[in-house]
Amino acid sequence: MDVAAVDSILTKYPETKGNLISILHEVQNRFRYLPEEELRYISKKTGVPITQIYSIANFYNRFTLEPRGKNRVCVCLGTACHVKGAERIMNEMERVLGINTGESTDDLSFSLEEVRCIGACSLAPAVVINEDTHSKVTPKQIGQLLKKYQQTSSPKA
Repeated sequence: MDVAAVDSILTKYPETKGNLISILHEVQNRFRYLPEEELRYISKKTGVPITQIYSIANFYNRFTLEPRGKNRVCVCLGTACHVKGAERIMNEMERVLGINTGESTDDLSFSLEEVRCIGACSLAPAVVINEDTHSKVTPKQIGQLLKKYQQTSSPKA
């Protein structure tokens, strides 16, 4: 457990009960998920029952209790993207990454998620990787697109 990292986050929020969601966002950003040990520590330090913390973590779909990959790949399957072939994009993502939707690669380089709409219908089919939106994606582009992120997620020598 990284006590120093959690303590650093908690010091930013002296009124923890009103800022619990912000605290959880920062913890997830730091660890790429909400680790159980860190959640129990937050509960102890803030006096917020662990059941309440888990209720919040399970309610909001932006939180995850399972480790996510360094690169979060979201394939839009909203109406416009679906009509323009997003299912083929998702199938190719699963094939290239060797995982199913909702899973992460063994090395935690990538997580693959399905989203219903990213608000970029004119760019369909669209894929969001981390904070980057990729428009009019074709199955043939998937390998090269993921390679770009694989290279940027490799440890530096």
